[in-house]
Amino acid sequence: MRKPIIAGNWKMHKTPMEAAEFTKEFAQMVSQTEGVEIVLCPPFTDLHTVINTAHGTNIVVGAQNVYWEDQGAFTGEVSAPMLKEIGCKYVIIGHSERRQYFGETDETVNKKVNAVLQHGMTPIICVGETLEERDAGSTEQVVSTQTKAALEGLSSEVVAELIIAYEPIWAIGTGKTASAEDAQNVIAHIRSVVKEIAGGSADSIRIQYGGSVKPNNAAELMSQPDIDGALVGGASLKPDSFAGIVKESAAG
Repeated sequence: MRKPIIAGNWKMHKTPMEAAEFTKEFAQMVSQTEGVEIVLCPPFTDLHTVINTAHGTNIVVGAQNVYWEDQGAFTGEVSAPMLKEIGCKYVIIGHSERRQYFGETDETVNKKVNAVLQHGMTPIICVGETLEERDAGSTEQVVSTQTKAALEGLSSEVVAELIIAYEPIWAIGTGKTASAEDAQNVIAHIRSVVKEIAGGSADSIRIQYGGSVKPNNAAELMSQPDIDGALVGGASLKPDSFAGIVKESAAG
């Protein structure tokens, strides 16, 4: 049985003080919630604050990005050893915004995946198609290519422990959501691609859906057989809405 994982991607929101206030309030709201893993992914400047505030709760913390080298003359970058030492458990890799605005490629995604794994953290690997690709009927081809590139060179044992997040780009921050059936179909396809690569590990790997997830659609999405959680953007910025998603997902 795969344990659902709900991760909140705050993107470029919240100062450290705002992050501390959110985490305290949110932690109280979900303190009795079981059967689901809860992850907060704040900006780099909030990580230390959120990790300290969440200590002793049922919340773990992830970063939104990482560089693939451990150290060096890479101004503005943050390495996996830095994230590991302050207490990060997860790292989001290959988010569509990173691909669109910051030149992230399938090759750099694979490098970052390896860096995160080398330092004992778990990557949350984002894949997803644009509206144009969806309309052209290329969704399965796009997510297949991205998934295969991200997992290249990894053993089946390692693959089993990863997280993949299917985020149709046309649904991120737009208010549009893939229907539960559509999301299930694409995620089932991603799982079949993983099976080609890593055999039985496909039964263990957790695959999230992301794209305008809210409390009122979380339960239906989580009820699908291949959807194992959500990567939540805008709705993770308010304690009550994110707690609602967590609770609906646990109930499902």
